[in-house]
Amino acid sequence: MKRIISYLFVIALLHSVNIQAQFRKIPAEVTGAFTVQFPHATKLSWKDNITNFQANFNNGDTVMLVKYNNKGQWLETISNMPYDQLNDAIKDGFDKSKFNEWDILLVQKITSLNNEILYRIEVRKNAFRKTFLYFNEKGQLQKDVPAL
Repeated sequence: MKRIISYLFVIALLHSVNIQAQFRKIPAEVTGAFTVQFPHATKLSWKDNITNFQANFNNGDTVMLVKYNNKGQWLETISNMPYDQLNDAIKDGFDKSKFNEWDILLVQKITSLNNEILYRIEVRKNAFRKTFLYFNEKGQLQKDVPAL
């Protein structure tokens, strides 16, 4: 019994140290850029990804994620969206893909630094097979990446 309690204590200690070590203060340049870009954001939480800072938030009814470098420069925005809001070309591209029989779990619009827009559709065949599909605005499948 003492051994189990000791293991649990060590695990709890390592977990708390890990959390403390990963979090730095969000630079004012980052929070300022976020406030200007998304002044009406709610349910805001920050994550330090070492190479960038990520804000998770709601913008109206939309769940979003945005990334900034440590100088407050915008890198990427990801927003959840319903499948029904995809344009017909993307829906057609999905219907013609080898994944068209898979279950759709999540649809997201990704806008990157170079203003490239991709649409990510997370699909699942069964409990063990998930894949991310990336479509451009013309409905062309750019890549498919198995989920880990």
